[in-house]
Amino acid sequence: MTAATRNEKHIRSASQVLYLALELGVEEWKLAFITDLEAKPRVRIMPARDLQRLVKEVATAMRWFGLPDSSRVRSCYEAGRDGFWLHRHLATVGIDNRVVDSASIEVNRRQRRAKSDGLDARKLVTMLVRYHAGESRVWSVVRIPTVEQEDRRQLHRELRTLKQDRVRVTNRIRGLLATQGVRLSKVRDVGALVDELRLWDGSPLPDGLRARLRREWEHAQFLHTKILALHRHRSRALKHDGSQPVGKIRQLLQLRGIGENAAWVYVHEFFGWRQFRNGKEVGAAAGLTPTHYQSGDVCREQGINKAGNRHIRAVAIELAWCWLRHQPGSRLSRWYNERFSRGGTRARKIGIVALARHLLIELWRFLKDGTMPEGALLKANAA
Repeated sequence: MTAATRNEKHIRSASQVLYLALELGVEEWKLAFITDLEAKPRVRIMPARDLQRLVKEVATAMRWFGLPDSSRVRSCYEAGRDGFWLHRHLATVGIDNRVVDSASIEVNRRQRRAKSDGLDARKLVTMLVRYHAGESRVWSVVRIPTVEQEDRRQLHRELRTLKQDRVRVTNRIRGLLATQGVRLSKVRDVGALVDELRLWDGSPLPDGLRARLRREWEHAQFLHTKILALHRHRSRALKHDGSQPVGKIRQLLQLRGIGENAAWVYVHEFFGWRQFRNGKEVGAAAGLTPTHYQSGDVCREQGINKAGNRHIRAVAIELAWCWLRHQPGSRLSRWYNERFSRGGTRARKIGIVALARHLLIELWRFLKDGTMPEGALLKANAA
């Protein structure tokens, strides 16, 4: 079959398909319909989250383009605030949907380019046609978790948010005191000490500042209580939950240098529901792969691409440092020390990212088929 024949066959089949791109806003959605790249897109505006109106717009677009009611409908929208609920709804009404990583969409490289929701919808729908025509690299499609898999992310993400909020509050307390010449090396029970603290000249703190410090400290204690409650909830789940993801967490916890936080995040963000074919996919999904730039005689490294899961990436770097400390005899630790430990601070930071990527791949193999990282040791209670 020649290329022209294949193209003609695709055009005939594509003409029986309605393509839909949704640009999701807070108050309204913009819809762009098309049947092939030669047709002019039909753009419609509708109230946001009006699912009955969406079904009517699809039916009207079919009549507009002269398609039979049995025609297939393919759609797409960019991943964002609305999450995956719309994808699940579209699947229930028989629409073949794709959720697209917005950072992967190609853009015009001119210095200035026009941009609006209507233009974005038109661009998305033409790229959707190209994607189903075989250009799989035209963008990156987001893998959709089940409702249960998505719900399992809530605990560790809430924990991380609470810890960040606690740090902000304690830093704010230090900042308020610093404006009055008071420095605390460690934020202790500020609520009890606030009457004993003195200004630079030995006078008591002003009444308004004392009252604010008490309120800030009460907020810090409130956050600390919630953090402890979530830690207890997670510990109970590790003891009593018999699900497969928690089983993988227990497996990771057998290795020295891996604690509850890292194991929980690794499984529920990554290994508990994603299917990887090789180590390259693991590193790319975490955003830890290098980004090369080569043009003519110019060739340089731009650092990691950071296009993957940011929750995994943050924990992976932290875990890499822990691995060097608790698994000094492993092959990965020896490799890092031979190659990067004698370099400067910059070399060690570059090396720890590479170690984090390699370690992530080794842990994937450990969970997949039980292959231990070379030279790694188990905890005493797991031996």
